[in-house]
Amino acid sequence: MARDYYGILGVDREATEQEIKKAYRKLARKYHPDVNPSEEAAEKFAEISLAQEVLLDPSKRRIVDRGGDPMEQGGGAGAQGGFGGFGDIFEAFFGGAGGAGREPRSRVQPGNDALLRTAITLEEAFAGVKKEVTVDTAVLCDKCQGTGSESQSAPVTCDHCRGTGSVQEVQQSFLGNVMTTRDCPKCRGFGEIIQDPCRQCAGDGRVRATRDLTVNIPAGISSGMRIRMAGQGEVGHGGGPAGDLYVEVQTEPHPVFVREGDDLHLRVTVPMYDAALGTSLQVDNLAGGQTEVEIPAGTQPDERIVFAGEGMPRLRAQGAGDMIAHVRVAVPTELSREERERLEALRDGHAGSPAVDSEHAGRDENFFSRVRDRFRR
Repeated sequence: MARDYYGILGVDREATEQEIKKAYRKLARKYHPDVNPSEEAAEKFAEISLAQEVLLDPSKRRIVDRGGDPMEQGGGAGAQGGFGGFGDIFEAFFGGAGGAGREPRSRVQPGNDALLRTAITLEEAFAGVKKEVTVDTAVLCDKCQGTGSESQSAPVTCDHCRGTGSVQEVQQSFLGNVMTTRDCPKCRGFGEIIQDPCRQCAGDGRVRATRDLTVNIPAGISSGMRIRMAGQGEVGHGGGPAGDLYVEVQTEPHPVFVREGDDLHLRVTVPMYDAALGTSLQVDNLAGGQTEVEIPAGTQPDERIVFAGEGMPRLRAQGAGDMIAHVRVAVPTELSREERERLEALRDGHAGSPAVDSEHAGRDENFFSRVRDRFRR
C-alpha cells in the first residue's frame, strides 16, 4: 500500500511548498537526533525527511496524487534531498541496515500527462464539434513491446549490486566513517540489466511518435477549458501505463458576437430616424439561421434588447444563455439642405427644448452615481 506522505507531515493534499517546509521544520525540531537520540526518533526523522523530499518534487508528488508511491517506482534510491544523505548517516549510527533494505527501482513506471491546445470558432463552441489534433508523445515501442529487449527476453539480475539496485560506500566525514547508499552505477538502480537492448528504443521501452486523434468538443465549452483524454499521454519508462492527454480549447474572436459567460452580446447601429419611428433588422445567429431584431419606436441610445434563451448552450446543463443587442443610435454629422430644412421643420413643430437635468429628474439616475464615484476616486 502506498505511503501517506501528506499524513506523515500532517498537511492536506492542497498544501503549498511553504506549508510543507513549515510542517517539516516543526517535526524536525521534535525528532532530530541532536534533540531526541532514540532509535524511534531517528526512524521518524528519516520518514519525515523522505516525505518532504517527495512532496517538494513535482513529478513525485504527481505520482502520490494518483495513488502511487514514487519511492516504490523509482526516484527514492540514493542519498539525496534536503539533508544530502543524513538518512544514511542516521541508519549507520543507530544500527540501521545502511540501505540494504531498500527496494530496487521498478523498471516499469507510469508516464506523464501531456497538454496541447487547439483553436475553435465561436460557431463550433455553440454547436459542439469533433476536432482532429496531432499529438507528439512517447508511445510503446512496437519492436520490443515495451520490454526494452531486442529479443523480448527477461532482464537478468545485476551482478554488481546483486539485484538490490544500490551499492554502499564508506566515506569520511566530521562524524567519522559514514556508510551511504547510492544507485548502482551499472543498472541505474533497477537491480537488473537488459542484455540485448532494443535498437529502436535503446532499452527504454518507448519511442516518440506523432499520432492523429479525434477530440469530442461539447457544445457550450468556454475558452480555456480542458478536455481530458484518459491514457492518451506519455507512455512510461519500460512500457509503463500512459498518462492522460489534456486538450485546452481556445475560442477565436467573432466578428459580431462577444461572449460573456453563456450570454452573447452584439451591437446594432440604427439611424436616429429609425430609432424614433421603429424598425427591424436581421442578424445571422450562431445556429446558422437569422434572428430578427425589432427596434421599438422611441428606442434610446445604449438600450438593450434581450432575446431569452438564444445565447450559448449551458455546458452539462439544460437551457441556454441570452442574446443581448446593444443599440447605438447614429446621429448624422452632414446634412443636405433638404434634410436640414425637414429637421428644422420637425424641431419647430416639436414641443420639447434643450434642458439641464437635475439628479432626480433625469432618466438615467445611474449617470449621476457614476459621475460621483469617479470624482470620489
